[in-house]
Amino acid sequence: MINSAGISDVVPAGRMAGRDQPVLGLSAGLELRPWRADDAGELLGAARDPAIRRWNLFTVADPADARTRIARMHERWRAETGAVWAVARPDGPATGLVGLNDVDLAGGAAEIVYWLLPEARGAGVAVRAARRLARWALDDLGLHRLRLCHSPANPASCRVAHTAGFTYEGTQRSALLHADGWHDQHLHARVAGDPDRCAGTVPGQPVRDTRRAGSP
Repeated sequence: MINSAGISDVVPAGRMAGRDQPVLGLSAGLELRPWRADDAGELLGAARDPAIRRWNLFTVADPADARTRIARMHERWRAETGAVWAVARPDGPATGLVGLNDVDLAGGAAEIVYWLLPEARGAGVAVRAARRLARWALDDLGLHRLRLCHSPANPASCRVAHTAGFTYEGTQRSALLHADGWHDQHLHARVAGDPDRCAGTVPGQPVRDTRRAGSP
């Protein structure tokens, strides 16, 4: 489709809705797969986890609400407004989530989001999941730009973004309302053609001097 400015859509409508949501392989025996109704317990557990609840700002009332939210994930795929995967072992329960919010096929952009249940943390899974989804979104789906935002009070997400190839672009002031008030947001982004890992330093982290003793 061509808009009023004579510019074609970056990704044609129907690219998502015209096919099933794929399963994406990860290393260490993990995969990204669509959420299933029997993952409702894990989604409810995530909503009750203090860290996930604090940084992701979502609530789930009960198992029925969890199943409704999972059904809505599939509706968003068909509507081409979002794409959400469970992080899991084949035939195993969900241990995390990674997905695309605010998908704009015409404009070629989306926001990447993620969280992990406690048992999946600390092994680099968030980095691998974010990196794998970014490759799919940019290379297979054909988006041009992905953004990733987080509070500066959440340095773990800053490290995930950096290691997964999302370049820090600046700070959005007072951009998101959390339970304890308004937070700034760090804005990271990755565009088509970027490498899988950023060069440079993580915002707010000290620069490590890697020079050998006696070097200039």
